[in-house]
Amino acid sequence: MEDNELRRGSSARTPDLDWSQVRETVVMLQLAAGQIEAAMREGNNSVDVLIDSFTTLAGSMRMIASTAQKLPDTDANTPIKGQLASQAADAGQMVHASIVAFQFYDKLAQRLAHVCHSLDALGLLVADHGRLFNPSEWVGLQEKIRARYSTQEEHEMFDAVMKGMSVQDAIDDYQAKASAKPDNSDIELF
Repeated sequence: MEDNELRRGSSARTPDLDWSQVRETVVMLQLAAGQIEAAMREGNNSVDVLIDSFTTLAGSMRMIASTAQKLPDTDANTPIKGQLASQAADAGQMVHASIVAFQFYDKLAQRLAHVCHSLDALGLLVADHGRLFNPSEWVGLQEKIRARYSTQEEHEMFDAVMKGMSVQDAIDDYQAKASAKPDNSDIELF
């Protein structure tokens, strides 16, 4: 199937002799991937604004704490210095928690990018009649998809589904393993 045939979109409402359920499937896969990509772009723009805001906020909180420490130790200033230091520390903890939440968003965005790539690769395979009925092409696609996963739990979920576990059971198992991990609020780079 030619790429330009895929670009003409759905002909399900006006089928002709050239109508193909494979082409319709590929168009729907491409649409799903496109919607995910558009949502990720919009989300990334918002997260970039939030990251800049929290970076500025963290700097401001450090400056407030530093300025408070420079105040002279007098009977009038001591309670104020303590209160400012305490509030700056509390705000710093909230900024840290927000940064950890941004990491989870980043991980989500990476996973959605993998889904888009997988949908695109699947669409290309399904659209190519020379590859569609070749089991080694499907194995290659599966290996390509599995290689993009970044965690052991994702690999295990993929392997379980490939071995016959239902997708829902594999997801439940994955989530159980993820929730059994200790809550680590340290910043993690992945």
